[in-house]
Order: sequence, then C-alpha cells, then structure tokens
Amino acid sequence: PTLPTFYVAHGGGPMPLLGDPQHAGIVKHFKELPSMVTSPIKAILVVSAHWEADVPTVMTNAKTKLLYDYYGFPPESYKIQYPCPGAPDVARRTKELLEQAGMKVKEESSRGLDHGVFVPLKVSFPDADIPTFQLSLLSSLDPVAHLRMG
Repeated sequence: PTLPTFYVAHGGGPMPLLGDPQHAGIVKHFKELPSMVTSPIKAILVVSAHWEADVPTVMTNAKTKLLYDYYGFPPESYKIQYPCPGAPDVARRTKELLEQAGMKVKEESSRGLDHGVFVPLKVSFPDADIPTFQLSLLSSLDPVAHLRMG
C-alpha cells in the first residue's frame, strides 16, 4: 500500500521538544500524525529543507545519528536523542527509482538526521522504532527537477 505524504513544519528549531508553549499547536499536530496512517509503516522518508545537494542524495546509514544543525538554543537541545534505525534497503530502492527516472543520484552514509527530521518524529513516533532516512533537496531549488523526483 502507498502511505500518505505529509508536509510538516517543525517550528523553531528544537523548541517543540523543549516544552515551549508557543509550539503547543505543532506538538498537538505531530501527535496526531500516526492516527492518519492506516497501514504498517516499513520506513519513513523525509525530505528536509535543511539538506541540499547538487544531485539527489539518499541517506543509506544502517544506524542513524543526529545532526544538531541549529545554534543558540539551551544546552539540553544538544542532548536530544532519537535512535531510530536507518533504512538502507529502502534508501537504495529510492535511489534505483530516481535513476530509472533518468536522474544521477548519490548515496550518503555518514550524515546525521537533521532537526527537520528528528524534531517532528520524536513527538510523532517517540519509540524511534521505524527505520528512517532522508533524501536531499537539490541545491538549485529548481521546482521542475524536484517534481521529477516525485
């Protein structure tokens, strides 16, 4: 089955995870996301605005780490953990599909999940048990090229 696609704004950096009252609405929305999925989730693919590359780049890590790509927040925001597994098989299948569409694609196995991934997922899927990976945006930000990516 095809699972739904969501556009998720994560608010101000890690603030939804720090109990900031101005982010209560976003936290409520994050908590509702799992109820919108009616089939089992094999993996989660996230395209985050915080990762751009010259060509589509797929994260193939078997084990994920976090990339604290924000600055000036309280010390506890740099200790947040979200130890979800990676999804290298699904990531490679994603790469194959993009290549079949005529795109040059790279693999990346050392980058961490950025806060556009771990902030919403830590609230939505707190058990961190769903394999997760990222696909970069194109640094050109060309809308036609992004539509070709699917």
